[in-house]
Amino acid sequence: MPTRHTPESIVIADTPAAILEWAARHIEHVGIHQGTRLFAGPGRTATLPCWPRGALEFAAGHGRGAAGRTYDWDRIDLARDQAFAILAETLTGHAVDADDPAAKALHREAIDRWSSEPGRTAADAAHAFRTAAARAEHALF
Repeated sequence: MPTRHTPESIVIADTPAAILEWAARHIEHVGIHQGTRLFAGPGRTATLPCWPRGALEFAAGHGRGAAGRTYDWDRIDLARDQAFAILAETLTGHAVDADDPAAKALHREAIDRWSSEPGRTAADAAHAFRTAAARAEHALF
């Protein structure tokens, strides 16, 4: 069953492809805000800005888990990290060594660098998320 995105949903995706698709729908809903407007968008939370990395975190449940409901955070966080890796690889055209202790930081840096380019749009981000989601469907993690 495909992941259904609604901003109010308590369902949290737990595969890299589903997180990336959810993030694409979220960024289409809230847009991208850069610079001083980073936290100005309608879909932002107190800690998650309206831009690609914030959309991925939001898609992975950060800032929207329901009280009284249990989630497999280990599984979700692993899928989120895999989604970050495949998105960074999609944006840069090359892999970052997963055994490198700094890999997570390098993935986030690559995504942030891409996201902060002047003129970047929500449509650009949604397209990148969906391209990465298609790759994730076929990846062996």
